[in-house]
Amino acid sequence: PTLFKVIVKSLSPKEIVRIYVPNPLDRNDGSFLVRYRMHDTAHEGLKIEVLYGGEHVAQSPYILKGPVYHEYCECPEEDPQIWQRTLSCPADETQIEDDFASFPSINLQQMLNEVPKRFGDERGAVVHYTILNNHIYRRSLGKYTDFKMFSDEILLSLARKVLLPDLEFYINLGDWPLEHRKVNDTPSPIPIISWCGSLDSRDIILPTYDITHSTLEAMRGVTNDLLSIQGNTGPSWINKTEKAFFRGRDSREERLQLVQLSKENPQLLDAGITGYFFFQEKEKELGKAKLMGFFDFFKYKYQVNVDGTVAAYRYPYLMLGDSLVLKQDSPYYEHFYSALRPWKHYVPIKRNLSDLLEKVKWAKENDEEARKIAKEGQSTARDLLQPHRLYCYSYRVLQKYAEHQSSKPAIRDGMELVPQPGDSTSTCQCHRKMPPREEL
Repeated sequence: PTLFKVIVKSLSPKEIVRIYVPNPLDRNDGSFLVRYRMHDTAHEGLKIEVLYGGEHVAQSPYILKGPVYHEYCECPEEDPQIWQRTLSCPADETQIEDDFASFPSINLQQMLNEVPKRFGDERGAVVHYTILNNHIYRRSLGKYTDFKMFSDEILLSLARKVLLPDLEFYINLGDWPLEHRKVNDTPSPIPIISWCGSLDSRDIILPTYDITHSTLEAMRGVTNDLLSIQGNTGPSWINKTEKAFFRGRDSREERLQLVQLSKENPQLLDAGITGYFFFQEKEKELGKAKLMGFFDFFKYKYQVNVDGTVAAYRYPYLMLGDSLVLKQDSPYYEHFYSALRPWKHYVPIKRNLSDLLEKVKWAKENDEEARKIAKEGQSTARDLLQPHRLYCYSYRVLQKYAEHQSSKPAIRDGMELVPQPGDSTSTCQCHRKMPPREEL
């Protein structure tokens, strides 16, 4: 690592551009991840030098033609097709197509009449958004809407990068999907946007707040993000502890079963509950495990993924490690699950965990096959969960929603403008013509 160095700097020696480049992440397979965070605009572009022992390797130096903007620079690309091409966004996403199949037409008036009554009571966790002229407006429906900071940040981030379509929609900030009407029901189902889907609901799924926040805040306020995980996957496969591993809160009964199984079969499973909230009476019997850094999970060869209240949001992080994931059968899913297949990307375990020990034994007896599944899962997760893929996916949901609207969105009573965050420490000079600011 000391011989290997990557330098990211302004292409023009006349331009002073502050760029933070942490050490490269060694993915232990011959590849490295290099991350950088800019604090100023590089008008001419960036020069990326890849050096080994002070000498350029491969085609180094690489030139990224400018202008290159920092995260908080508001300078949206006016042609979404150009933006999507630049990011190499996939032509379509199966989950998005499936989600919108239930909604050939979106009636905004029906939504306006129904959503506040059905989901906006005092226990509600829904936020009503309108995007007009690339400005974001919102009003909260219900009491539990603090997590709007997460939906705000991804929408604002997208609006700084690309011109968003005009649309009016509702995001559910709660754990559980909301719309359980069937397609042929009267009245018909309405398209609520959620972070988690289920087989018995019709919500439209966005990448979870957890993975978008950790991506947006990488190298700033967050240490566990989808990239840093990839450079901290523990010992090599041969040196990992040959046990299944789990740590987590008591948010589902099967998690308690895991601990019981672990007590009875310590040679196969190391499971512990780190915090009791739902089943406090069980703490005395099952004990409380110490908190553990997430990177340390990967000292173990097999990772058990059991649902929390809904889908366990650790799953993408587990898939990016190089352990084999044993995934509980579940009615819940995140935006990328439809691309994953049992026995190809992970090993399935029954909902009631009755075959967990059998699957751990299988993995121990079939080490090469287990390793192959772990590698295939990791490789697919690396592709699906790249930062730009999360942007592509979120934008495509908004674009598709706008295409299905049957009337024009409007700024409704009680909505307020969500301002772009000011960043006085970073210089932002946009070369594009900015649309005039419209105030409420």
